[in-house]
Amino acid sequence: MLRGALRLGLGPGLLGRGLGTRREGSTLGKAEGSGGYRGSGVFPVSSHVTFRTRGPGPRWEDSGPLGAGDWHGKVLEIKKKIQSILPGGAWSPLCDTSHLPPEHSDVVIVGGGVLGLSVAYWLKRLEKRQGAIRVLVVERDHTYSQASTVLSVGGIRQQFSLPENIQLSLFSVEFLRNINEYLAVVDDPPLDLQFNPSGYLFLASEEGATIMENNVKVQRQEGAKVCLMSPEQLQKKFPWINTEGVALASYGLEDEGWFDPWCLLQGLRRKVQSMGVLFCRGEVTRFISSSNHMENAIGEKVTLKRIHEVHVKVDHSQEYQPVECAIVVNAAGAWSGRIAELAGIGKGPSGTLQGTKLPVEPRKRYVYLWHCPQGPGLEAPLVADPSGAYFRREGLGNNYLGGCSPAEEEEPDPGNLEVDHDFFQEKVWPHLARRVPAFETLKVRRAWAGYYDYNTFDQNGVVGPHPLVINMYFATGFSGHGLQQAPAVGRAVAEVMLEGHFQTINLSPFLFSRFYLGEKAQEHCII
Repeated sequence: MLRGALRLGLGPGLLGRGLGTRREGSTLGKAEGSGGYRGSGVFPVSSHVTFRTRGPGPRWEDSGPLGAGDWHGKVLEIKKKIQSILPGGAWSPLCDTSHLPPEHSDVVIVGGGVLGLSVAYWLKRLEKRQGAIRVLVVERDHTYSQASTVLSVGGIRQQFSLPENIQLSLFSVEFLRNINEYLAVVDDPPLDLQFNPSGYLFLASEEGATIMENNVKVQRQEGAKVCLMSPEQLQKKFPWINTEGVALASYGLEDEGWFDPWCLLQGLRRKVQSMGVLFCRGEVTRFISSSNHMENAIGEKVTLKRIHEVHVKVDHSQEYQPVECAIVVNAAGAWSGRIAELAGIGKGPSGTLQGTKLPVEPRKRYVYLWHCPQGPGLEAPLVADPSGAYFRREGLGNNYLGGCSPAEEEEPDPGNLEVDHDFFQEKVWPHLARRVPAFETLKVRRAWAGYYDYNTFDQNGVVGPHPLVINMYFATGFSGHGLQQAPAVGRAVAEVMLEGHFQTINLSPFLFSRFYLGEKAQEHCII
């Protein structure tokens, strides 16, 4: 019975059902009782929650030397502040609290990368009335120095094995090609993604040729422009490739290539801020929730949980700020598994839905940049070798980016972002030099490491609500292709939250319940 219900899919959207948090003038409705969302039959898990009150506080600005008039104004301002804390005076805080998150938000998005920002964008774009939904984005790395988004190679392709992934990328490439129609902000300069439509070139050995043919058939059925090439055709079009060991190749003719990830990130952030989305620099450390114990038709015990409050530890402080909310979106990328654990996900008996973890963990990947004067020219696509090595051109100065995913038993320690240069010498360069003889003389100029939000179950995204923690939604686990699919994924998550079901693209195979059911949505084209 439970398994059957999980396969049926989704119910009414939480926001669409009128769950809100704002006590004053909420357009999303008001839940029963005075304790947030504790309706009938639901009791709080925590026994006591302490709220800290705060006011808006003054903002001090350093405007240089003061003249006589300015000094007089400052003196009056200081007198007013002193009077405000004397007996009988109106209370006004003396500290600046502008860095703190709000006490209430309809939606709290954990993670301010492109996936989290895309969810925020589509929530605001699809809301029934402007300002109807209050959205807060919590991001701990405000510089994005370790963000997967900006450390990626910025590729986009439709050459996947699953129809859902192909559809996601087709939607996203249309978004990217028309980005200023979506993300334009009045009086700000237009965005330039520097989209390079040079395509992807996948190479297959004799062993992988049949799989490639089947993949291309699916890709064409979904509307992707992809062609198959024999070794002879490959050699003729790209004479710099050594076709030894290549039985077949697939080449993206349209809407594939690479773009500037930082530009997309900043464009989304700029746009959602103009739409009223709030940002907080901090880290989510705790969820306060209530539980409802039930039995299904066959007597199985089920515990439903609802998060009422998110605790955010603000940067450079040991204190936390509680934020009441209706919905939490887990878009924390490589760390989304930890956020799920904070919500109690996976903390139950083994083999049960309650004990099913979110199988997303950080996997470290290296990206190397090298120079090769005799390397492939401007027509070079992003090449994916059967060995797992890949490369693409970077700019116009005979520079190239590339790398290779390690074998499972050779996964590097994700505890830091240090680069293993020996990995390039031993695992990457030999394959590159074999495939492109000119790379025999390449010189590595620099390298960096980033994280995949790696789904160990089937290397595919997790989208939509959790079946037991009913107001936590996921946008994570894309295992390296989250950046390119972010515009479509954000819309899908927003649709489920607002309407209760997917509308533009049916992503039911990517629901969390598949981990419990053991139904893999296996993606075979992972780089």
